[in-house]
This record gives sequence, structure tokens and C-alpha cells, in this order.
Amino acid sequence: MAGDGSAATGNGAAATAVETVFRIESARIIAGVTRIVRDVGIAEELAQDALVAALEQWPREGVPDNPGAWLTSTAKRRAIDLVRRREVYARKLAEVGRSLEDVPPPEPVQPDDIDDDLLRLIFTACHPVLSAQARIALTLRLLGGLTTPEIARAFLVPESTVAQRIVRAKRTLAQARVPFEVPYGQDRAERLSSVLEVVYLVFNEGYSATAGADLLRPQLCEDALRLARVLAGLMPAEPEVHGLAALLEFQASRTAARTGPDGRPVLLAEQNRARWDGLLIRRGFDALQRAGTGPYSVQAAIAACHAKARRYRDTDWEMIAALYERLLALTPSPVVALNRAVAVSMARGPAAGLELVDALAAEPALSGYHLLPSVRGDLLARLGRVAEARAEFERAAELTHNERERELLRERAAALGD
Repeated sequence: MAGDGSAATGNGAAATAVETVFRIESARIIAGVTRIVRDVGIAEELAQDALVAALEQWPREGVPDNPGAWLTSTAKRRAIDLVRRREVYARKLAEVGRSLEDVPPPEPVQPDDIDDDLLRLIFTACHPVLSAQARIALTLRLLGGLTTPEIARAFLVPESTVAQRIVRAKRTLAQARVPFEVPYGQDRAERLSSVLEVVYLVFNEGYSATAGADLLRPQLCEDALRLARVLAGLMPAEPEVHGLAALLEFQASRTAARTGPDGRPVLLAEQNRARWDGLLIRRGFDALQRAGTGPYSVQAAIAACHAKARRYRDTDWEMIAALYERLLALTPSPVVALNRAVAVSMARGPAAGLELVDALAAEPALSGYHLLPSVRGDLLARLGRVAEARAEFERAAELTHNERERELLRERAAALGD
């Protein structure tokens, strides 16, 4: 019986090793296989085949010295076998006078092309031919290593919805014949903005969940931050990549201070800045030195202003207001204008901020946005207009879908009394 228990323990350890290594290496495995088969859907299936092979062999033969290389070579061997079978099949059909599209030839090497399979996979998963939701789901699946249930839990949607998004995304990429490449020339800027948008949206959903019982979803923040760092390493000459990396480093540094022990939100003014992560802040400043003047870089500069202030009252709100003015010129948006109004209110008084907020009241994009009445309530409270402020906080509480934010807003309304 002891021997059976030992074998079971060994099998369990091997299975754990397989799952751990696959989660770490899956993106690189899929990227390397996609370069061979030119189809991310087929590449993921072959990577899963390698995972199954490891689950069968490692408990019996032991975990290899380099498990990641073992999985990669196994998946690539199966990919090469598949390509050879396709070529043989195509030749046989040609012999009888029929034609079949052969395996696509290797793409010509361009002078500014980046020969990195992982980067190619990132650009493929974030291709503009896909919807934003599909890009996010596919990126988390292929590059984040998340399972369908994990993605569904992160975004509070049914598993079937996520599964359909991923299947449709793969089908769309195949039907559109999206090349497995890093774009170059004029196309790169547009495609890169799509990649950065996906990473940014993933982080934001983790940093301030749009719905559910928790304010934060740390796994999404970690996945997005890791992707931003990978991009910065793979594309060192792209300033806006470093701008996004800097922004996420700064934002992530505040995570531990943004909620109390019971998970309740802690406002920026009340956060214990000693709990901000100094290492992430230093990484943010390092990335900011290589950033440019684009929207993510400007947002990173705003976050840097907060990171520099040892106390809330030390914050350089005039600088933040000026940076929001610059951001508004780069990306005209009612949300950016609302953030600028907050900065102006801190720099020049609540009346100046309220005037800007009231000018945004008729914006259709903000009609159901809970932060508009929340900001207005804060400004009214600072002006002593208590009854109006309480009504705004209550309206904001009705609009938000996040339970923690709803609790906070109702508490702020109640704290104003009658």
C-alpha cells in the first residue's frame, strides 16, 4: 500500500509540474507552432496535444530536465507532421489534376520586421479584424494562459459566452487569412494601438471591476502587467509601449492600499502610501524615461505625479490638470474631460471643477456613467451644498454595477446626514 501511495504522490507531482510549466510556456509554444501551421486555432490544439502527451509520459518516465523545451519540441514535431501530411495530400490531388491550397510559403523578410514568434502571436491575437471583446478573450487564452472558466469568472460572463468568442475569433482570423507577422511600415502604428488597447482594457477591468462583489481582480492586473513588460522587452524602440508599461507599473503599485482588510474601497486621499509598492514605482519611473508623448505616456506622467507625492496634500494638481489638458487634446473624450475637471477642482477650487462637470452633463457617453454624479457629489459636498451632494451620491450608487463601489457611495451619501 505504501508503494501505491508513493506512486500516486509521484503522479500528482508530475501532473502539477505539467500544468505549471504549460501555463508558463503555453504562449511561446503556441507562437512557435503558429509560425509552422499559420493558424492559431490549430496551433493551440497541437499545444494541447503536447500537454496530453506530457500528462501521459511524465508520471511514467519522470519530468524532463527542461520541461518547457520538451513541450515545445513535442508540439512542433506534431506541427511539422501535420504540414507534411498536407503537402503529401496536395501533391496527390495535383497528380489527378485537382488543386488544393498548399501550406503558405514563408513570408519575405522585411528590413524592419521583428523576428519573434511571441510578438507575432500578440499582434495576431489583437488583430483589428476582431472585436474588442474577442481580442481580449483570445489574448488572455493564448498569451495569458487562462482557461475559459477563468476568463469567464474574471469578466463575470457565462463560460459559453467566452468559449463562443474564442471560437469565433479563431475562425475569423482563419477566414480573413490574417498573416502571422509583426506589421511594418504605416500599418504598424494602427496595429500596435490595437495591441496596447487590449492590454490596457484587461488591466482596467482588473484594477476597477465594472461589476461584481470585488473592486479588484488582481489576476487580470498581473496578466496585463506581464504582457506590457513582454511588449516593452520585445519592442524597445516603441515609446508608447514604454508609456503603457509605466502607467500600469504606477497603477499596480497602489493595489495593496486601494482596499481595506474587508475589501472595501479606500479613496486616494485616504490611502496609506506606505503600502504603495516602491519597486513597482521605481519600475514605473524607469519605463517613463523611455516613454514618448502619446496618450499612454501622458497618463503615465499623471500617475507619476501621484507617485512622487509622499502625502495626498503634496500632490501637484496644477501639473496634473495641465497633463489632462494635453491628454484631452490627444484623445478628446468626455471621460478624460471629467478627470480633468477633478484635477482642476483640486488645483483651483471646487467651483471651477463643478463648472466643467456641469458642462459635461448632456454628454450621451456619460449618461449612465456612475462617476459623473459621483464627482459632482464630491464637488457639491466641498461647496457645502449637502442635499444636492447626497442626491448625486445616491444616483451614482444606482448606476454602478460594482457592489463595493455601491456600498461606498451609499455610505458617503449617508455621512452627509439630512
